[in-house]
Amino acid sequence: MTEQSDSATALNTGLTSTADSRPLRVNAWNGWDPLRHVIVGRAEGTVVQAPEHAVRRDYPDDGFPLGTYGPMPAEMVAEADEQLDNFAKLLSDRGIRVDRPTPIDFTQQVSTPEWSHDSMFGCMPPRDLLLTVGNEVLEATMSYRSRWFEYLCYRPVLQNLFEGDSKMRWEAAPKPRLTDESFKPGFWDEFNGQSTEEQLARVRNYDLVLTEAEPLFDAADVARFGKDLFVQLSFVTNRSGYDWLKRHFPDHRVHAVTSTNTHPLHIDSTWVPLRPGLVLHCGERLADAELMEFFKLNDWEVIEAVQPASWDHPPKLSFCSPWLAANMLNLDQNTLCIEEKEERLSEQLSSYGFEIVPVPFRAVGPFGGGLHCSTVDIEREGGLEDYFPRRYGRF
Repeated sequence: MTEQSDSATALNTGLTSTADSRPLRVNAWNGWDPLRHVIVGRAEGTVVQAPEHAVRRDYPDDGFPLGTYGPMPAEMVAEADEQLDNFAKLLSDRGIRVDRPTPIDFTQQVSTPEWSHDSMFGCMPPRDLLLTVGNEVLEATMSYRSRWFEYLCYRPVLQNLFEGDSKMRWEAAPKPRLTDESFKPGFWDEFNGQSTEEQLARVRNYDLVLTEAEPLFDAADVARFGKDLFVQLSFVTNRSGYDWLKRHFPDHRVHAVTSTNTHPLHIDSTWVPLRPGLVLHCGERLADAELMEFFKLNDWEVIEAVQPASWDHPPKLSFCSPWLAANMLNLDQNTLCIEEKEERLSEQLSSYGFEIVPVPFRAVGPFGGGLHCSTVDIEREGGLEDYFPRRYGRF
C-alpha cells in the first residue's frame, strides 16, 4: 500500500458532513436524480502504463515515448489530487456523502497464471470499473491487463456498503483471462495506418482490438436511462460483453450502440443524459440514425454540444480528447457540475434552465477523465422509470 497523510486517510471512507449520519443505501437508476452518495477517485500513485495488447501510450514530447512507462510526475499528481479533494469537499458541503478509493502500489508488476504485465494504472476513474443499477453495484471486467487488479482499490468502500445496506447487491462480472486470444495481433499498427473512413467502417462493423473470446466491458460504456441501458461497443467493450450485460439485466432493455467516432472509448462524453426528455451528444460523434429517431419518437430532445474550449496546449500526458468537456456530473435534474473553463458549454446548458456549478478540473484529465469519469453514483433519490414507451427499429 502507498502511504497516505492523515487527511487523505480521513477521506477514504467519506468526508465529515451531515450526510454521514444517514443510513447507507445503494440506489441509482439513472444519472440525473438527486445525488446523495458518490465515490470520488484519486490521482495518487497513477502510472503511465506499460504497453500491452489493448493499449499503447506514446508521449515522446512528455518524456514517455512508446515502450516506456512509470509514475506520473509528482507535480501533476499533486495538482490533480488537490482538484479532486476540492471537488469531494464541494459535494460534501452540499450534503452528499463522499467515499474515496484506497490506492495501492500501481508501479508493481502484476500477473495471473497466464500472463504477467509490468505495471498497473491508478484509481482516478472509478466510473470505468463500477456500475450502479438500482441496488446493485457491479464490477466490470476491464479489458487492460494493467487494470485487472484495480478492483482492490474499491473493496474497502464496497465492503462497507455491503455491511451497511442489507438490500445491496454486490456483483462482479466474470474476471477475464485476457490471454492473447482476447486481442487482435498487430491491431494498432494496422488501424493507425488506415484512413478515417476505413477506421469508421471498422467501428460500425465492430472490428476493433478486442476479439469475442470472452465477455469484456468497461462500466463507463453503459449509459443508464431507467429501464433502458445503452452499451457502447468500443476499444474496451465487445459484443460478448454487451451480451453478458443483456443477460445479467433481464428486466432492462439493453441496447448496443456505436457512433461516428474513430476512437470509441466510453460513452459518457458522447451520449450524455441530462434529465428526462433531454440528452446531449457530441456533434463530431453522431449516433446512428435509428438511435436518434428512437429518442425523438419518445419525445426526447437531442442537443448537439457546442465546441469545447480550445486546447491550444493539450494537457501533458493526456489521452483524453477536448470532448472531455461533456464529461459532467448531474447533482439533480436542474444542477450540473461542469469544468470551469468550458464556458460555452455552460452557457448553452444554462439556456435550458440548468444551474451550473463550475469546477476546476483540467489537471485531472491526464489521470483518466473528467467529472463524470472521476465519480460513481452510489445513491440517488428516485426509482425505476420507463422513459421510452415506444419502440423503433432495433430499439
